[in-house]
Amino acid sequence: MGQRRLLILAVIVCLFASSCGRELKLKHKDNHAGYNHTLVKILVEYASAVYMSDLTELFSWTCSRCDGLTKGFEVIELIVDVQNCLQGYVGVAKDLNAIIIAFRGTQEHSIQNWIEDLYWKQLDVNYPGMPDAMVHHGFFSAYHNTTIRPGILTAIQEAKEIYGDVDIMVTGHSMGGAMAAFCGLDLVVNHEAQNVQVVTFGQPRIGNAAFASYYSQLVPNTIRVTNEHDIVPHLPPYYYYFPQKTYHHFPREVFFSFRGDISVTMH
Repeated sequence: MGQRRLLILAVIVCLFASSCGRELKLKHKDNHAGYNHTLVKILVEYASAVYMSDLTELFSWTCSRCDGLTKGFEVIELIVDVQNCLQGYVGVAKDLNAIIIAFRGTQEHSIQNWIEDLYWKQLDVNYPGMPDAMVHHGFFSAYHNTTIRPGILTAIQEAKEIYGDVDIMVTGHSMGGAMAAFCGLDLVVNHEAQNVQVVTFGQPRIGNAAFASYYSQLVPNTIRVTNEHDIVPHLPPYYYYFPQKTYHHFPREVFFSFRGDISVTMH
């Protein structure tokens, strides 16, 4: 993992650690679960660990980031798509009684080009089964049209055969956050999964207003964690004068300032 990615995730972790005594402002509807700061602190460590390049250490959960709040985690499967430079894992956190799915974000050597490309991504794919819902094919395909999805689904089934019908928590950072959102939606819509929770960090926008509306209804237990100096959550751009034809975020956003303040909003 490149130094820039390490720095961003380190800043997020530090913000969590320093914000425990800060004021928390909550604005959410009844069908959205409340914000659990302790759980998010745990999931950011899982989102960080998936960047590790030593797959042997990652699978055995002995890497430098495979300790602390995630100690004792059991990896069921590592899923690596070399051709598309994608990586994720599925495992079980016994302390949470949950299956954890984590997706890696964009690698350091391509992050600058990827951010620049985000300015120009067009809504060009109709999301299956959702009238008027549109997403970008790159975001959609990274999860749906690579070896990642079948690997994830097979590992989930294996985990359930061992541990039963436990909760599922999906996480990822940056592009990994976009894939995590599509994964959570896929599990609910196409596999009738129950008790799915999605927590992403620095996730870009991935669909239009119709898609965001469908998503918030189908996967209400979702949190997007952002910080004030990260440009990725503001991309692809939102165009105020074309609200139905531009990218929208789905709720909820947990915003961290560098003063350590936290706000939770429905947008």
